[in-house]
Amino acid sequence: MPLPDSLPTPPPAPEAGYTYLALGDSYTIGESVSDKDRWSVQLADLLRMEGLPVQPPDIIARTGWTTDELAQAIRTSGNVRKYEMVSLLIGVNNQYRSQSKDKYRQELVDLLRTATDFANGNARRVFVLSIPDWGVTPFVSDRDQQQIAVEIDAFNAIAKEECTRAGIEFIDITPLSRTALNDTSLVAVDRLHFSGKMYRLWAEKALPTVLRLLRP
Repeated sequence: MPLPDSLPTPPPAPEAGYTYLALGDSYTIGESVSDKDRWSVQLADLLRMEGLPVQPPDIIARTGWTTDELAQAIRTSGNVRKYEMVSLLIGVNNQYRSQSKDKYRQELVDLLRTATDFANGNARRVFVLSIPDWGVTPFVSDRDQQQIAVEIDAFNAIAKEECTRAGIEFIDITPLSRTALNDTSLVAVDRLHFSGKMYRLWAEKALPTVLRLLRP
């Protein structure tokens, strides 16, 4: 279903309410899109439209980060806050750099523990988004798109398995990312990352799960 040309204006961010920490890489920091178009920011907007007083997310993310680089950044951030909800989206750069799946698994398990600690030990307040498929973007015209897809699926299988083991929700947005193959409006101006319109789809995909996690 196509997105409307204009979206409802979300209620203003509250000074108090649910706190939210978003952990990740370029997809979480929103490379090549405005701050308001980040998927985590749009998710917080959607939650407020559902009547939940969610604050704008704190974000620990940077373009290019792998699992170990995110973990190091968390350690050096000095952030000791506890949050009502925590999201994690990481791993595309592990795949891009041809790092081993065993390394990814081990470091992801550590990050899931860290995310749960940020959620005050409550794994039910943590959710993970799958790694999107960057192989569908125009940037990849000279690469093996099928091989990228196979590798992304393998990394995501690991993530889903470890989330299940940890009691953490895993939200599969990879099929949505692949719709960009035939819709350039879902790709950012850098021709590699995704647009705010795509991030809206991810936020809408995550919304029912997050509502279930937050509501009594």
